[in-house]
Amino acid sequence: MTGFLLHLAAPLQSWGEHSAFTHRDTAAHPTRSGLIGLVASALGIPRAQAVADGTDPDTLFARLTQVRFTVRVDRPGTVMSDFHTVGGGYPQHLTVPTAKGGRRGADAATIVSHRYYLSDAAFTVAADFTDGGLARRCADAVAAPRWPLHLGRRSCPPGALLLLGTDLEDPAAELNRIPLARRPPLTTPPSGTVDVRFISDQPLPARTHPAGSVGPGGPSTPVVETVLNDEPVRLTARDRVHRARSAHSTTRPLPVDLCKGYGTAYLDAIANHFPAQGASS
Repeated sequence: MTGFLLHLAAPLQSWGEHSAFTHRDTAAHPTRSGLIGLVASALGIPRAQAVADGTDPDTLFARLTQVRFTVRVDRPGTVMSDFHTVGGGYPQHLTVPTAKGGRRGADAATIVSHRYYLSDAAFTVAADFTDGGLARRCADAVAAPRWPLHLGRRSCPPGALLLLGTDLEDPAAELNRIPLARRPPLTTPPSGTVDVRFISDQPLPARTHPAGSVGPGGPSTPVVETVLNDEPVRLTARDRVHRARSAHSTTRPLPVDLCKGYGTAYLDAIANHFPAQGASS
């Protein structure tokens, strides 16, 4: 395996998993569909070609669905709701279209929509590839994207630091060592560790202490398997289809010294972690 790491942090993120009509939810972490979509946007894959229904497994988008992602929750953020109204105040020929091809009447022109976001969240994501050439191509595209990137919605651009280490032999294992984008606790826990949540689209191996044996912080929590409807089948403009897939999550103790805070302190820690290549943005 080979691949790279992404740092997903911004004032707002939104990773819809079962959004419909006027209720736009967000998952508690980046979805698989959202991550594949981010890389596809960087590569410049048109929506008309965003198909992975098995008809042609050799297309670039279909190959992206073979990438394996592991998400580390550096900061879970806070869920916030944004109240929207759409379509009010326009003449009828400009109001919201109906399913029958007409327009909503003036007395029902305004649509109320609730949209949810994660505020001040930060995630470090490992992207694992079996194809080294594809991994390098995707990393180069994220560093210089063809189209603007966003964290779930177009109104949520990523922060300046997006692409971390590249050409990593085991990106998922690197998540146990790379600095955490969170403040250290006010008092150091007796265990010397902090609990960090991991989510993967592949079964997570049983882990104990990051050093390789059960340390003072104790072992990881049991791996929990859930089902998410975020495996992309088609992401075309008017035909977006997903299928269900398994997600595996656990909480691991990581050394408290990995907590490097925000801002320049975190940037310095990342630069020191990759002294040979630094971090790319």
